[in-house]
This record gives sequence, C-alpha cells and structure tokens, in this order.
Amino acid sequence: MRIAYLDCFSGISGDMFLGALVDAGVSARLFEETAVALDLGARLEISRVNRSGITATKVDVFVHGEKELPREEHWEQGHAHHHPHESQSRAGAPAPHGHGRSLSQIKQIIGEAAISETAKGTAIGIFHALGAAEAKIHEVPIEAIHFHEVGAVDALVDIVCAAVGVEALGVDEIICSPLNVGGGTVKCAHGTFPIPAPATVELLKGAPVYSSGIQAELVTPTGAAIVNKLAARFAPFPEMKIEKAGYGAGTRDFPGHANVLRLTLGESLPALAAKTQQETITVLEANLDDLNPQVFGYVMDRLLEAGALDVFGAPVQMKKNRPGMVLTVLAKAEDAAKLTQILFAETTTLGVRRREERRQALARKWVTVATRWGHVRLKIASMNGTVTNYAPEYEDCRKIAAEKHVPLKSVMQEAMQEYLKIE
Repeated sequence: MRIAYLDCFSGISGDMFLGALVDAGVSARLFEETAVALDLGARLEISRVNRSGITATKVDVFVHGEKELPREEHWEQGHAHHHPHESQSRAGAPAPHGHGRSLSQIKQIIGEAAISETAKGTAIGIFHALGAAEAKIHEVPIEAIHFHEVGAVDALVDIVCAAVGVEALGVDEIICSPLNVGGGTVKCAHGTFPIPAPATVELLKGAPVYSSGIQAELVTPTGAAIVNKLAARFAPFPEMKIEKAGYGAGTRDFPGHANVLRLTLGESLPALAAKTQQETITVLEANLDDLNPQVFGYVMDRLLEAGALDVFGAPVQMKKNRPGMVLTVLAKAEDAAKLTQILFAETTTLGVRRREERRQALARKWVTVATRWGHVRLKIASMNGTVTNYAPEYEDCRKIAAEKHVPLKSVMQEAMQEYLKIE
C-alpha cells in the first residue's frame, strides 16, 4: 500500500502543504493552472527557499497582485472588515461590500471549477469543516459564516489545489504525526486569541498536539482542516520503504528551527502492528498475603464473570517473609472501576494498583462445529486474514465429556478435525 506521512514538527498551513506536494513531485504547473482556472484573480508564485539549513518549496498566493498575509484565512460573522482589494465574483461583479463569501457561494465556485469530481468533493469537505468549526464556536448557522474577501480567495486556492494535489499524489492513505501548534496569540477578525486559535482547536479534536514553545501560529485553521479531512490516522513515523520526501516552507524563518512541513512517500511494510489489533487495556494489581485460598478462586471467577479480560495470580514472598499472591486483572478501561470495587469487596487488600498498557492482539472469532456428541465452539485467531491458531473451547468439551462419558481428549480432537474439514 502506498502511503504518505505528514511530519508536522513545525505545524501545517495551506501553503506549506502545497509546497510539500510540489517538492514531493506533484506538478507545479498543475497548481498554477488550477489557481487560474478558479477565475478569482489569483496566481501562484512557486520558489525555492532556505529554512534553517533545509531547502524547501514555498508557494505564495497573489490575489490581484497582492501577496497573501501570514494569517491565511479571515473569517467573519455578522460583519466584515473592508479591504482595499476587493476580489471579483465569477460573473465579474465585485462581491458585496461588508460581507465575505458564504459557504454556499464557495461551494458553487468549487462546483464550477474545471477539476475532477473527486477533487471537488475533497475541497468542499475541507471548506465545510472550516465553516462548521467557526459556526460551532459562534453558535450560528453555518451559512452565517463568511470569508473575508482576500482571505477567501487565498483559502480557496490553497484548499482546491490541496484537493487536486492529493489526487495527483495517488496514495492510499495519509498518516499524520502529532502537531506542533506553536504559542502566543493571534489577531483574528473578532479580536486577539491564544494560539491555537479557536477554530484550529475545534478542527483538531481527537488529534495529538503539543507546543515546542515557538511563539507563532504554526497550525492555521486551513492546515487543521486539511489534516481533519485528509489524515486517516495519527501515528509516529510508520514502517515504510521510503521513495521520496518533500519539504514545504512556512512564511516565517525561525532561528534554529526549520519551519517546514515534511511529506514522505513510500510503500508500507507488513509490520506486526499492521497485522494485529492494537488496543489499550487497564491492568489492576493487588498484593494478598492473608486471603483464604478458597476465596482466591472465588474472586477470580467473579472478576471474569464481571467482564475481566483475564485474571491470574503469581506467588510472591512479601514483607516479614510471608508467602503471598499478586492478583492481576486485565480489563477494558470502562470496566476498571467496577472490577476494582470487587477486589476491595471480596479480598483483604488495602490498595489496588492501576496502569494503562498497550497490547497487540491477534484478531479472534468463534466458530461452532458439530461432533458426534454435540456442538463445540472453537476460538480462531488470525493475522492479516490468515488463521494462525485455533483451539476448541474447554468448557464445551468438558461438559460433553462429562455428560456423554467419553474422554475429554477425544472430544477435543474430533472438534479440531471437524473444523479442518470446513476450512
């Protein structure tokens, strides 16, 4: 599978994403033609720049000869800021003073653009995410959100070119790193806000973020919207065979910090992590040195009946040289509190340790087979769709063996033979 990895160690913006795409091999001419085709008075200037020792591609959007501002998008709700350079609508008339373009107008512009239907859908999805984030913050309908005139054209070019560029890139999945959001404050149409801006925070819900301390807006709303719609998942650098890498430059050049977005392309490798299910489980532990052994077995049964994934005990030598047991419970996070209460109620422990651990598990399912004595369930474990282990359920076999007066091993052997017949 061909994948792309976004390294957002210096955040992400629309122009940085376009620069990384060009640097990774997407045609600069494709972007230039796309910008002109929007018929909004916009053109691109693509250059090579240096950011703290790293050569990267810089994409600048000019609207009627004016270069885009460092702050990529300017949103308005209820009123607008007048800008001396009014952009022209597709019909040639200036957009109304005092108002930016609404989402429906932007959708119309994208819908009429000479790009593929797939790219149109992607671009509209990114813009909708931006509008929905602002609408939620201001508690207004999404159509009440308007783009500032020049800001709207900048964002349109960035987003439409991003959609066209991703299609040209031809990858099956985009994976994103944790995002460095920056710090300080940013001036928006509604005032000064802490970084990340409210819309950026809304768009990055569920994404891993951090700040390295740089006092600048490293993740813009447009960049956050691109990640929101295009990134399939967030992860450290994936196991892959690297083909090429591209660097997209940000507007600012920070001393000692390369303000670039890196896009790495390649083929994913069949790593164990890709073949198995990864999950977070809760581990509960209690030390017991004065519990009746009969109660120990009862407690294990209770915990399993209450939803524990597994329960086991290990003998240990405790203080004052007393023999004891460490009772360990593996559980889903949502069951941890309930199982902890059982440990306190049913054992003599005065404390329960709790920690979260990651585990990789083979995909499992149950299959029922018919033996001459009755039905038996088998647990089937698979990796990447290939069966690796299978075993008959002990309790089913034990019950049949006891009721039919046949050796347990005979029931288990026949269950496995019947399973092999249906495979």
